Amino acid sequence: MLKVAAFTGGKNASPARFRVRQYIELLRSHSIDMKEFAAPLSSWPPGKRWMRPAWAVATLASRLPAIGASHFYDVTLLQQSMVSTYVTLEGVTGGPRILDVDDAIWAHTERSEFAKRLAGLCDSIVCGNPFLADQFSKWNSNVVVIPTGVDTDYFRPSSKSSSDTYVIGWSGGSGGFRYLYEIESALKIVLDNNPQAILSIVADRKPDFKILLPEQVKFAFWSPVNEVRTIQAMDIGIMPIDDSLSARGKCSFKMLLYMACGKPVVVSPFGMNRDVLRCGAVGFAAKTTQDWVDSVTCLLSNRTLGEQMGAAGRQVVTENYSMTDTGRKLAGHLAHYG
Repeated sequence: MLKVAAFTGGKNASPARFRVRQYIELLRSHSIDMKEFAAPLSSWPPGKRWMRPAWAVATLASRLPAIGASHFYDVTLLQQSMVSTYVTLEGVTGGPRILDVDDAIWAHTERSEFAKRLAGLCDSIVCGNPFLADQFSKWNSNVVVIPTGVDTDYFRPSSKSSSDTYVIGWSGGSGGFRYLYEIESALKIVLDNNPQAILSIVADRKPDFKILLPEQVKFAFWSPVNEVRTIQAMDIGIMPIDDSLSARGKCSFKMLLYMACGKPVVVSPFGMNRDVLRCGAVGFAAKTTQDWVDSVTCLLSNRTLGEQMGAAGRQVVTENYSMTDTGRKLAGHLAHYG
Protein backbone atom coordinates (compact mmCIF):
# COMPACT_ATOMS: atom_id res chain seq x y z
CA MET A 1 0.00 0.00 0.00
CA LEU A 2 1.50 3.32 -1.11
CA LYS A 3 1.36 5.92 1.67
CA VAL A 4 0.74 9.57 0.75
CA ALA A 5 0.86 12.53 3.15
CA ALA A 6 -1.39 15.30 1.81
CA PHE A 7 -0.94 18.84 3.20
CA THR A 8 -4.06 20.96 2.67
CA GLY A 9 -5.05 24.52 3.55
CA GLY A 10 -7.73 23.65 6.09
CA LYS A 11 -10.80 21.50 6.70
CA ASN A 12 -13.18 24.01 5.11
CA ALA A 13 -10.97 24.86 2.12
CA SER A 14 -12.67 23.94 -1.16
CA PRO A 15 -9.46 22.55 -2.76
CA ALA A 16 -8.98 20.30 0.26
CA ARG A 17 -12.50 18.90 -0.09
CA PHE A 18 -12.54 18.36 -3.81
CA ARG A 19 -8.91 17.73 -4.79
CA VAL A 20 -7.85 15.61 -1.78
CA ARG A 21 -10.53 14.53 0.69
CA GLN A 22 -13.08 13.20 -1.77
CA TYR A 23 -10.43 10.88 -3.25
CA ILE A 24 -9.29 9.18 -0.04
CA GLU A 25 -11.71 6.26 -0.20
CA LEU A 26 -11.37 5.89 -3.97
CA LEU A 27 -7.56 5.79 -3.80
CA ARG A 28 -7.69 2.87 -1.37
CA SER A 29 -9.14 0.78 -4.19
CA HIS A 30 -5.94 1.60 -6.08
CA SER A 31 -3.74 0.48 -3.16
CA ILE A 32 -2.99 4.04 -2.07
CA ASP A 33 -3.44 5.17 1.53
CA MET A 34 -3.65 8.97 1.54
CA LYS A 35 -3.80 10.78 4.86
CA GLU A 36 -4.81 14.43 4.91
CA PHE A 37 -2.86 16.79 7.16
CA ALA A 38 -5.18 19.80 7.14
CA ALA A 39 -3.80 23.09 8.44
CA PRO A 40 -5.03 23.52 12.04
CA LEU A 41 -5.09 27.23 11.23
CA SER A 42 -6.01 28.37 7.74
CA SER A 43 -3.22 28.76 5.18
CA TRP A 44 -4.79 32.09 4.22
CA PRO A 45 -4.04 35.19 6.32
CA PRO A 46 -6.62 36.95 8.51
CA GLY A 47 -8.14 40.18 7.25
CA LYS A 48 -6.52 42.36 9.90
CA ARG A 49 -2.92 43.01 8.88
CA TRP A 50 -1.63 43.44 12.44
CA MET A 51 -2.62 39.84 13.18
CA ARG A 52 -0.69 38.32 10.31
CA PRO A 53 2.83 37.96 11.82
CA ALA A 54 1.48 36.07 14.83
CA TRP A 55 -0.80 34.04 12.57
CA ALA A 56 2.12 33.04 10.31
CA VAL A 57 4.25 31.89 13.24
CA ALA A 58 1.36 29.93 14.76
CA THR A 59 0.48 28.37 11.39
CA LEU A 60 4.01 27.12 10.79
CA ALA A 61 4.38 25.84 14.34
CA SER A 62 1.15 23.89 13.99
CA ARG A 63 2.52 22.22 10.86
CA LEU A 64 5.67 20.81 12.50
CA PRO A 65 4.22 17.48 13.72
CA ALA A 66 2.81 16.72 10.25
CA ILE A 67 6.10 17.68 8.59
CA GLY A 68 7.90 15.21 10.82
CA ALA A 69 5.33 12.51 10.06
CA SER A 70 5.66 13.05 6.28
CA HIS A 71 9.11 11.45 6.35
CA PHE A 72 7.44 8.13 7.13
CA TYR A 73 5.32 8.33 3.96
CA ASP A 74 6.23 7.38 0.41
CA VAL A 75 4.98 10.60 -1.25
CA THR A 76 4.11 14.09 -0.01
CA LEU A 77 1.32 16.00 -1.75
CA LEU A 78 1.47 19.76 -1.17
CA GLN A 79 -1.69 21.67 -1.93
CA GLN A 80 -0.29 25.07 -2.82
CA SER A 81 1.83 26.66 -0.05
CA MET A 82 1.61 26.30 3.73
CA VAL A 83 1.48 30.07 4.20
CA SER A 84 -0.28 31.80 1.32
CA THR A 85 2.12 33.49 -1.16
CA TYR A 86 5.27 32.41 0.73
CA VAL A 87 7.66 29.47 0.55
CA THR A 88 8.33 28.35 4.12
CA LEU A 89 8.68 24.75 5.31
CA GLU A 90 7.68 22.93 2.13
CA GLY A 91 11.30 21.98 1.43
CA VAL A 92 11.69 20.03 4.68
CA THR A 93 8.71 17.72 4.12
CA GLY A 94 9.37 14.16 3.06
CA GLY A 95 9.97 13.42 -0.59
CA PRO A 96 9.28 12.91 -3.37
CA ARG A 97 6.98 15.93 -3.40
CA ILE A 98 4.04 16.62 -5.69
CA LEU A 99 2.53 20.11 -5.83
CA ASP A 100 -1.21 20.38 -6.51
CA VAL A 101 -2.52 23.71 -7.83
CA ASP A 102 -6.03 24.71 -8.91
CA ASP A 103 -5.46 28.45 -8.89
CA ALA A 104 -3.14 31.04 -10.48
CA ILE A 105 -1.28 31.45 -7.20
CA TRP A 106 1.43 33.61 -8.79
CA ALA A 107 -1.16 36.22 -9.81
CA HIS A 108 -2.37 37.05 -6.30
CA THR A 109 0.72 38.88 -5.08
CA GLU A 110 3.67 40.99 -6.15
CA ARG A 111 5.81 38.18 -4.68
CA SER A 112 5.11 36.00 -7.74
CA GLU A 113 8.57 34.44 -7.52
CA PHE A 114 7.32 32.32 -4.63
CA ALA A 115 5.37 30.13 -7.08
CA LYS A 116 8.51 29.47 -9.13
CA ARG A 117 10.46 28.58 -5.98
CA LEU A 118 7.70 26.30 -4.78
CA ALA A 119 7.58 24.51 -8.14
CA GLY A 120 11.34 24.02 -8.00
CA LEU A 121 11.09 22.22 -4.66
CA CYS A 122 8.76 19.58 -6.10
CA ASP A 123 9.28 16.55 -8.29
CA SER A 124 6.00 17.03 -10.14
CA ILE A 125 3.11 19.47 -10.50
CA VAL A 126 -0.57 18.48 -10.78
CA CYS A 127 -2.55 21.33 -12.37
CA GLY A 128 -6.31 21.72 -12.50
CA ASN A 129 -6.40 23.10 -16.04
CA PRO A 130 -4.18 23.68 -19.11
CA PHE A 131 -3.68 27.40 -18.37
CA LEU A 132 -2.04 26.55 -15.04
CA ALA A 133 -0.03 23.78 -16.68
CA ASP A 134 1.36 26.17 -19.30
CA GLN A 135 2.68 28.46 -16.58
CA PHE A 136 4.07 25.78 -14.28
CA SER A 137 5.75 24.04 -17.21
CA LYS A 138 8.13 27.00 -17.29
CA TRP A 139 9.29 26.10 -13.78
CA ASN A 140 9.05 22.32 -13.70
CA SER A 141 9.39 19.78 -16.53
CA ASN A 142 7.01 17.24 -14.93
CA VAL A 143 3.51 18.69 -15.19
CA VAL A 144 0.20 16.86 -15.58
CA VAL A 145 -3.35 18.21 -15.93
CA ILE A 146 -5.98 16.60 -13.70
CA PRO A 147 -9.23 18.61 -13.49
CA THR A 148 -11.13 18.87 -10.23
CA GLY A 149 -13.41 15.86 -10.37
CA VAL A 150 -17.13 15.93 -9.61
CA ASP A 151 -18.83 13.25 -7.55
CA THR A 152 -21.66 12.67 -10.03
CA ASP A 153 -23.49 10.37 -7.63
CA TYR A 154 -23.69 13.21 -5.12
CA PHE A 155 -24.13 16.15 -7.49
CA ARG A 156 -26.94 14.85 -9.65
CA PRO A 157 -30.22 16.06 -11.17
CA SER A 158 -33.33 16.01 -9.02
CA SER A 159 -36.94 16.80 -9.74
CA LYS A 160 -37.49 20.48 -9.01
CA SER A 161 -40.57 21.28 -6.96
CA SER A 162 -43.36 22.68 -9.10
CA SER A 163 -43.34 26.44 -8.88
CA ASP A 164 -43.99 29.43 -11.09
CA THR A 165 -40.78 31.00 -9.78
CA TYR A 166 -37.78 30.62 -12.05
CA VAL A 167 -34.46 30.54 -10.18
CA ILE A 168 -31.26 32.08 -11.53
CA GLY A 169 -28.59 30.69 -9.21
CA TRP A 170 -25.05 31.42 -8.06
CA SER A 171 -23.22 29.37 -5.44
CA GLY A 172 -19.73 30.04 -4.08
CA GLY A 173 -17.52 31.90 -1.64
CA SER A 174 -18.06 35.59 -1.01
CA GLY A 175 -14.66 36.32 -2.59
CA GLY A 176 -16.43 35.87 -5.92
CA PHE A 177 -19.06 38.54 -5.24
CA ARG A 178 -16.99 41.07 -7.18
CA TYR A 179 -17.85 39.21 -10.37
CA LEU A 180 -21.56 39.22 -9.53
CA TYR A 181 -21.45 42.97 -8.90
CA GLU A 182 -20.05 43.47 -12.42
CA ILE A 183 -23.21 41.97 -13.95
CA GLU A 184 -25.67 43.42 -11.45
CA SER A 185 -27.08 45.83 -14.04
CA ALA A 186 -27.77 42.95 -16.42
CA LEU A 187 -29.44 40.92 -13.67
CA LYS A 188 -31.55 43.94 -12.77
CA ILE A 189 -32.83 44.23 -16.34
CA VAL A 190 -33.63 40.52 -16.49
CA LEU A 191 -35.44 40.46 -13.14
CA ASP A 192 -37.37 43.66 -13.82
CA ASN A 193 -38.58 42.20 -17.13
CA ASN A 194 -39.32 38.78 -15.64
CA PRO A 195 -41.10 39.21 -12.29
CA GLN A 196 -41.56 35.43 -12.06
CA ALA A 197 -37.78 35.02 -11.74
CA ILE A 198 -35.55 35.42 -8.70
CA LEU A 199 -31.80 35.45 -8.10
CA SER A 200 -30.63 32.81 -5.60
CA ILE A 201 -27.28 33.37 -3.85
CA VAL A 202 -25.69 30.58 -1.78
CA ALA A 203 -22.57 31.76 0.04
CA ASP A 204 -20.87 32.34 3.39
CA ARG A 205 -22.41 35.82 3.72
CA LYS A 206 -24.98 38.02 2.03
CA PRO A 207 -23.91 40.07 -1.00
CA ASP A 208 -24.21 43.85 -0.96
CA PHE A 209 -26.08 44.60 -4.16
CA LYS A 210 -26.60 48.26 -5.01
CA ILE A 211 -29.56 48.22 -7.41
CA LEU A 212 -31.25 44.85 -7.08
CA LEU A 213 -34.30 44.98 -4.84
CA PRO A 214 -34.37 42.78 -1.72
CA GLU A 215 -37.43 40.93 -3.02
CA GLN A 216 -35.52 40.02 -6.20
CA VAL A 217 -32.80 38.14 -4.29
CA LYS A 218 -33.04 35.01 -2.17
CA PHE A 219 -30.06 34.20 0.05
CA ALA A 220 -29.03 30.97 1.79
CA PHE A 221 -25.92 30.33 3.85
CA TRP A 222 -23.80 27.63 2.25
CA SER A 223 -23.29 24.41 4.18
CA PRO A 224 -22.29 20.84 3.24
CA VAL A 225 -25.86 19.85 4.08
CA ASN A 226 -27.55 22.16 1.57
CA GLU A 227 -24.91 22.55 -1.17
CA VAL A 228 -26.51 19.99 -3.50
CA ARG A 229 -30.11 20.86 -2.68
CA THR A 230 -29.63 24.56 -3.40
CA ILE A 231 -28.13 23.86 -6.83
CA GLN A 232 -30.87 21.36 -7.63
CA ALA A 233 -33.41 24.10 -6.83
CA MET A 234 -31.94 26.35 -9.54
CA ASP A 235 -33.15 26.59 -13.12
CA ILE A 236 -30.06 28.36 -14.48
CA GLY A 237 -26.52 28.41 -13.08
CA ILE A 238 -24.39 31.51 -13.65
CA MET A 239 -20.63 32.00 -13.37
CA PRO A 240 -19.39 35.50 -14.22
CA ILE A 241 -15.61 36.09 -14.07
CA ASP A 242 -13.26 38.60 -15.68
CA ASP A 243 -10.41 38.06 -18.14
CA SER A 244 -7.65 38.39 -15.55
CA LEU A 245 -4.78 36.02 -14.80
CA SER A 246 -6.44 35.08 -11.54
CA ALA A 247 -9.78 34.29 -13.17
CA ARG A 248 -8.19 32.34 -16.02
CA GLY A 249 -6.56 30.12 -13.42
CA LYS A 250 -9.95 29.03 -12.07
CA CYS A 251 -10.94 25.42 -12.72
CA SER A 252 -14.63 26.08 -13.55
CA PHE A 253 -15.77 23.90 -10.66
CA LYS A 254 -18.83 26.06 -9.99
CA MET A 255 -19.86 25.62 -13.62
CA LEU A 256 -19.26 21.86 -13.49
CA LEU A 257 -21.41 21.48 -10.35
CA TYR A 258 -24.31 23.26 -12.04
CA MET A 259 -23.93 21.00 -15.07
CA ALA A 260 -23.65 17.84 -12.96
CA CYS A 261 -27.04 18.74 -11.46
CA GLY A 262 -28.51 19.11 -14.95
CA LYS A 263 -28.66 22.91 -15.06
CA PRO A 264 -28.00 25.02 -18.17
CA VAL A 265 -25.27 27.59 -17.60
CA VAL A 266 -24.51 31.17 -18.55
CA VAL A 267 -20.82 31.90 -17.97
CA SER A 268 -18.02 34.27 -18.88
CA PRO A 269 -16.07 32.52 -21.66
CA PHE A 270 -12.59 32.96 -20.19
CA GLY A 271 -10.04 30.34 -19.18
CA MET A 272 -11.39 26.88 -18.52
CA ASN A 273 -15.00 28.11 -18.83
CA ARG A 274 -14.38 28.49 -22.55
CA ASP A 275 -12.94 24.97 -22.78
CA VAL A 276 -15.95 23.44 -21.03
CA LEU A 277 -18.38 25.34 -23.27
CA ARG A 278 -16.67 23.77 -26.29
CA CYS A 279 -17.54 20.28 -25.02
CA GLY A 280 -21.19 20.61 -26.00
CA ALA A 281 -24.35 22.71 -26.09
CA VAL A 282 -24.44 23.16 -22.30
CA GLY A 283 -25.35 26.85 -22.11
CA PHE A 284 -24.32 30.30 -23.26
CA ALA A 285 -21.21 32.46 -23.19
CA ALA A 286 -21.72 36.05 -22.01
CA LYS A 287 -19.21 38.91 -22.09
CA THR A 288 -21.23 42.13 -22.30
CA THR A 289 -24.24 43.35 -20.35
CA GLN A 290 -26.40 42.68 -23.40
CA ASP A 291 -24.98 39.14 -23.68
CA TRP A 292 -26.01 38.42 -20.11
CA VAL A 293 -29.48 39.88 -20.59
CA ASP A 294 -30.08 38.00 -23.85
CA SER A 295 -28.70 34.65 -22.64
CA VAL A 296 -30.54 34.50 -19.34
CA THR A 297 -33.75 35.82 -20.93
CA CYS A 298 -33.55 33.14 -23.61
CA LEU A 299 -33.42 30.40 -21.01
CA LEU A 300 -36.22 32.00 -18.99
CA SER A 301 -38.48 31.99 -22.03
CA ASN A 302 -37.53 28.55 -23.36
CA ARG A 303 -37.55 25.94 -20.63
CA THR A 304 -37.32 23.08 -23.11
CA LEU A 305 -34.01 24.48 -24.39
CA GLY A 306 -32.81 24.79 -20.81
CA GLU A 307 -33.68 21.17 -20.09
CA GLN A 308 -31.83 20.05 -23.22
CA MET A 309 -28.75 22.05 -22.30
CA GLY A 310 -28.91 20.76 -18.75
CA ALA A 311 -28.98 17.16 -19.97
CA ALA A 312 -26.06 17.86 -22.30
CA GLY A 313 -24.13 19.43 -19.44
CA ARG A 314 -24.70 16.42 -17.21
CA GLN A 315 -23.35 14.17 -19.96
CA VAL A 316 -20.25 16.35 -20.44
CA VAL A 317 -19.44 16.12 -16.74
CA THR A 318 -19.98 12.36 -16.47
CA GLU A 319 -17.85 11.72 -19.56
CA ASN A 320 -15.03 14.19 -18.91
CA TYR A 321 -14.94 15.40 -15.30
CA SER A 322 -16.22 12.58 -13.09
CA MET A 323 -14.43 11.92 -9.82
CA THR A 324 -13.95 8.27 -10.79
CA ASP A 325 -11.96 9.23 -13.88
CA THR A 326 -9.92 12.02 -12.30
CA GLY A 327 -9.27 9.85 -9.24
CA ARG A 328 -7.90 7.09 -11.45
CA LYS A 329 -5.55 9.59 -13.11
CA LEU A 330 -4.42 10.88 -9.73
CA ALA A 331 -3.78 7.33 -8.51
CA GLY A 332 -1.62 6.60 -11.53
CA HIS A 333 0.39 9.78 -11.04
CA LEU A 334 0.96 9.16 -7.33
CA ALA A 335 1.99 5.56 -7.98
CA HIS A 336 4.57 6.72 -10.53
CA TYR A 337 6.37 8.77 -7.86
CA GLY A 338 5.97 6.17 -5.14
